Amino acid sequence: MTEIIWRPDTPVGPAQGTGKPIYKPEIFKTIDSSIDALNKELRELSLDIHSHPELAWKEHRTHDVLTGFMSKQGFTVKQHHILPTAWEATYTHGTGGRTIGVNSEMDALPGVGHACGHNLIAIAGVAVACAIKSVLEEWNISGNIVLLGTPAEEGGQGKVPLLEGGAYDEMDACVMCHPAPGPPHSASLSGSLALQRLSVEFHGHTAHAALAPWEAQNALDAAVSAYTNIGLLRQQLKPSYRVHGIIEGRDWAANIIPDYAKMTYYLRSGIWAEVVAAIPRVVACFEAAGLATGCKADIKKVNSVRELRQNKALGDEFANVFESKYGLIDYKHGIASASTDFGNVTYALPSIHPGFGSYSDRSQRWESHTCLC
Repeated sequence: MTEIIWRPDTPVGPAQGTGKPIYKPEIFKTIDSSIDALNKELRELSLDIHSHPELAWKEHRTHDVLTGFMSKQGFTVKQHHILPTAWEATYTHGTGGRTIGVNSEMDALPGVGHACGHNLIAIAGVAVACAIKSVLEEWNISGNIVLLGTPAEEGGQGKVPLLEGGAYDEMDACVMCHPAPGPPHSASLSGSLALQRLSVEFHGHTAHAALAPWEAQNALDAAVSAYTNIGLLRQQLKPSYRVHGIIEGRDWAANIIPDYAKMTYYLRSGIWAEVVAAIPRVVACFEAAGLATGCKADIKKVNSVRELRQNKALGDEFANVFESKYGLIDYKHGIASASTDFGNVTYALPSIHPGFGSYSDRSQRWESHTCLC
């Protein structure tokens, strides 16, 4: 495992692979040339998606643009696949053979658009699927490709209902990639954090804050108390844990005691079992706040994602090719401190989720694309 040391002022040069022999270099040549041939179209597609950001579950235009593109590439496309903005593009050559799955994410973030680079993830999935198609055709290899357009990675965990709905059932393996912090011509094969999302609503009773405050049960006080309780709990949690969230209100006014407050919280750790072990301790913080303020605490487990389990066989082969042709592999950083619903996919079937170093020539610095769910 190589530790990448790089600073923003480090000169940027061409890719510097080791040149070490790789398995079936003729296959790599076909992949490389087929993606090069699509380079202009892929760039235009990326910029188009970037210019029209759509939030989770609302990727209607992006759905149409990507399915239209895949149809033109000779894939059989199924629109609105299982979910309203999900889609599937398939291709079969010969009879039998393995089925390789690929994912293209699509959703943007509120306020910052495609700062997380899902436009790049979208075209990367398209490029990989098209390159595999070229390999199957040129070398007459029997096999199947399933490219999934996966919505709502940001907070919606869209791959989870796709997984539960059978979208991954026919795949022998699945791949996708994500922009990650790092220098040009680098890649990462880090893990990620498992995550449990909690939604908590406190219901109290309103009253005038000066005239008769004793008549109220203050839902905002309950939320503030829970926020403080969790802050105290953090001292007794292992450093590997992350617990964070927000408080929201509804129809609040300074002279009226709030009868409603909502908290959305994320509990993360590097192993799903650790998340499960800590859930009761975090839930107790909310329950205690409701008890102390006389408010009802409605606590729900909303969504959960598992940590990435990079398949070793797939990861080792990816590293062999990448280091030979391009540059270094990082196993420590990448998206290790973020979370992704692709973690659930890696629990279900052999999968890899490499990160690729995202670098901005304009600012002469690397861009930290780790704003996953």
